[in-house]
Amino acid sequence: MCKLCGRHGQAERNETTLCAGDVVRPFRSHARRSGLPAVLLLLALLSLTSLSASQTAPSSAATGPLVVDHNSHLVVMEYENWFGPRAVTFQTAAAMPLLQSADMQAVGGGYDSADPAVIRQHLTWFEYLGIDAALIEVTNNVSCIFNSEWFIKKYLPYCTPSFRLYNQTIRNNTGNTYPAWTQLGTRLKLIPLLGGSDQDVLFKDIDGKTALEKEIEYFGVLMRQYPCLNVVYEGKPLILIFLGAGQDPNRSDNPLWYQIRKFLKAHPEIDRKYTFKMMAGYLDSQPDLWATQGTPTGPVKINPEYGFWSWVDRLNPSCTVQPYCPYYPSYNQAGPRVQNFTASIATAGQNGWGCPNPNAPPYCPDASLRLGDDGSYATFDAFMDYARRLDPIFLIIHQFNEFVPPDEGFDANTDDDVEPANLWGRGALEVVRHQIKLYRRQTGPEAIPD
Repeated sequence: MCKLCGRHGQAERNETTLCAGDVVRPFRSHARRSGLPAVLLLLALLSLTSLSASQTAPSSAATGPLVVDHNSHLVVMEYENWFGPRAVTFQTAAAMPLLQSADMQAVGGGYDSADPAVIRQHLTWFEYLGIDAALIEVTNNVSCIFNSEWFIKKYLPYCTPSFRLYNQTIRNNTGNTYPAWTQLGTRLKLIPLLGGSDQDVLFKDIDGKTALEKEIEYFGVLMRQYPCLNVVYEGKPLILIFLGAGQDPNRSDNPLWYQIRKFLKAHPEIDRKYTFKMMAGYLDSQPDLWATQGTPTGPVKINPEYGFWSWVDRLNPSCTVQPYCPYYPSYNQAGPRVQNFTASIATAGQNGWGCPNPNAPPYCPDASLRLGDDGSYATFDAFMDYARRLDPIFLIIHQFNEFVPPDEGFDANTDDDVEPANLWGRGALEVVRHQIKLYRRQTGPEAIPD
């Protein structure tokens, strides 16, 4: 996961509750070069002007917070709000999104995540897909974003003023999703994903607080001000914490995930407010975390001692690369139901996308590409087949719009984004919508209009 990273700002100064509608309970499924080529701008214009009336404006059917129980079937899209002229740009990306913002043209094109037109169009596409919530994240450089200059001088020599501004812009863009979506009146919800992969998030700042505490407070202010955008799970608003990829399973080593759990337990004033779940990557290749070791023949259950949710997992039953193949995605069990499962458009192998050259074909033999030999979205279709079988409470889609390397590769096959872009047009959007419709038909009343 390519992780990147506000100011508490207005939300902290004025915690007026902005909410329309009543609590929904329980919820059942129903839901870079200067000068952009003219052809790309034409594609963007054609794509946006060809939307039907049902796709040109977000829904005005705002509701209360979404309360999840053992009968629920949520579809959640991973969503990055990283982009802007002073934040992440598209100059190193192989794919260019069809959406464009004027202030990004001087840095190679693409869009600004703070652009109201972009926010509106993303929300329109999310509603068209039929998802229930977006997973928004500030997971990188958390201490650089939230801590004091004293802390930065002591611990973070890399956190220069420009780098700090870069990451705080990402934080501000992400936090802005709450008021922006509220103003647009959507039924969709937000789940924040916080950073827990750097040891320094638990170092105390000069004020006695850790960066993890400060990030929880930052999103907590927004979740209190905009409660109708929350997902309530196990009786409290849901927050996820990203741990990175490989996880040490041995508690006696005092790994960071275990330190974070102890920290939350030692701070009941935080723990009693929210339901926290931890998220990691590539659990498919970490058998020490599984409930049962051995060569898998299907999706692998995570040992409840860990309970890690997956940001991304591999799926490649036919690969032979040792020692980890074959690959099957992971899940957790919550009573009689599968709690979570993550489906991806494409997944890299152990050594990335290209082998031996990481930036060009041939593809690594254990990578699972976007397109099959027949041009179908074979990898995503296979993931969604398992999703229908597992019937999870939370189905997470990896992912809408990361775009940048190293997690995204060098062509359409080595990029796992859904957002319409020059290398795949609207193809991924339509495939994901279709698969969500199939999933809805099995799990309950259908939320996506024909």
